[in-house]
This record gives sequence, C-alpha cells and structure tokens, in this order.
Amino acid sequence: MTNPQRISIGDADTRIALARWGAEGSGKPPALLLHGTGFVAEVWDDVARELAADYTVYALDRRGHGDSHKPESGCYHFLDFAEDLCRVIETLDLTDIYGIGHSAGATDLLLAAKLLPNHFARLFVMEPTIMDPHAARPDGTGLSDFGKSGVQGALRRQAEFESADAVFTRYRAAPAFAKWTENSLRAYIRHGFAQQSDGRVRLLCTPEIESAVLLPILEAMEQVYVGDARGNPFGRLSEVTCPVRVATTEKSWSIYKEMALRAIALLPAASEMKFDGVGHSVAQEAPELVLRALRAFEAQVG
Repeated sequence: MTNPQRISIGDADTRIALARWGAEGSGKPPALLLHGTGFVAEVWDDVARELAADYTVYALDRRGHGDSHKPESGCYHFLDFAEDLCRVIETLDLTDIYGIGHSAGATDLLLAAKLLPNHFARLFVMEPTIMDPHAARPDGTGLSDFGKSGVQGALRRQAEFESADAVFTRYRAAPAFAKWTENSLRAYIRHGFAQQSDGRVRLLCTPEIESAVLLPILEAMEQVYVGDARGNPFGRLSEVTCPVRVATTEKSWSIYKEMALRAIALLPAASEMKFDGVGHSVAQEAPELVLRALRAFEAQVG
C-alpha cells in the first residue's frame, strides 16, 4: 500500500493535520485514530495500513503536535482536544466511526462521543486518561510533588538533534522506545521533527508545549483537575452510549490501570481487556496484538 496522504482542516490558527490511509469516497466506513501525548498521526502506521483493507483510516496530529496548530499554554484542556476532533468529524462528514485511541488521545474520543453521539459505531480505547469526578480531591490541593516534577521534567527534554539518524539512535536506546517497531519509530521521527536550515532537526511538540499538555493530564491522574469555564467534562462520560472497550497493558504503570477502572465505572456500555507482555505504547510495540483485538471487538459488537 502507498504511504498515507497528508490533509488538514482549518486555517493556520485552528489547523488540525491528518494522515489518511485509503481513498476518500471509497465507501468504506471510517476508522479514526488518536495518538497520545508527544506523538503524531503516523505512529499508527503499522495498524493503519492493515485497517485500510476494510476502512478509510484517519489519524490526527492532536493540537500542539506535528503539523497541527500550537496555541498558548492555557489551551490544552480535555475539551479543547475533543472539540478539535468534533470539528474534524463534522468537516469530513464522518459517521459510523470506529474510534481507536491511546492514552490522552483515547480521552479525546470518549468526550467527542458524548458531544457527537450519532457519529460513532464503537470505541476501542487503550489506557485513557480518566478522572473520577465523584472522587475528586478537595479544590486547592493541587498537584503532588511527583506531579509537579512531571510537568517540569518535560521542559528538560532535548528538543534539537544533529540529524534524524541521531534521534533514532538516541530514542532506540531509551526504555520508552526500545520495543517500538522500527517503522513506528522512524515515522514518529519523520513527522514529529522539523528540519532546520542547518540540517539539524527539532521537535514539533516542543518541551514547552508538552509541559502544557501534561499539566491537565497529571491533574486528572491525581484527581485534582477542575477544568476551565466549561467545567469538568468527565461526568459526561456516563452519557456515552456506543460500545466501548477499555484496554490496559500488563507492563504499564499502575495509574493507567486505575484510570481504566475509573472509565469502566463511568461508561454505561464498557467492557475491558488486557494486553499481556507489552507496555503502554502497545500499538507501536505489538501492532499485531492491537489488530487482533480490534477485529475481535468489531466482531462482538458489530
């Protein structure tokens, strides 16, 4: 199959960039893929190429990532991402969607399914970021020292490298990327970094952006997220009516399993599963396991 086509929605200040596998107007139902924090659409390539036999597959660069717009630091709330997704769905006139998401990208899909309930056939969400609004910690307690260190730690990420090959060598040796397929990692580097005039490459999701994105995520993890003027959106998950499968992985952090349990408790039509032997980035580590699970879920719920 040929490489995915790059398209975009909106003007420079609102642009959401997408990759599409398969021809528009093919008559195949859409699959809509959402990546986690720091990544880009093409990290789904191993999964998307196989899904394209049966679907027209779209994957987004979430705001702040890849070629999508990069607003200021206060514009990375959960509803900001969900509303971007809804705008894409309405612009492309997508219905009967198989939504497939990872981490915070999975949260985008869950909230969008509440905002546009008639557009989704089913959702498969891997370790979504979920807060239980019924068990929020008292207002004003704020992030723990561990949470604050996570926000600050993102600012210390190396943003610029000598070359794409240098990024690959560095990331391949890092535990977070060691088990990714070569195709996934190279796709991330190809689309997640910008070539500079001197030949160096620089992260498109800069350390400053990643830190801003992480703040509400860590607040949700620690049950202290209060939202913005639109309120806390997590109570709305009880109104998501389409079938949802919530997946965890054996080797991820315990907080991801805890948040999956929160999701199952909130969602009225949720089921759960676990990927054995893999970590948080399961779609990039073991795409064949994800494809098998996606097909099994579709066969079960139609």
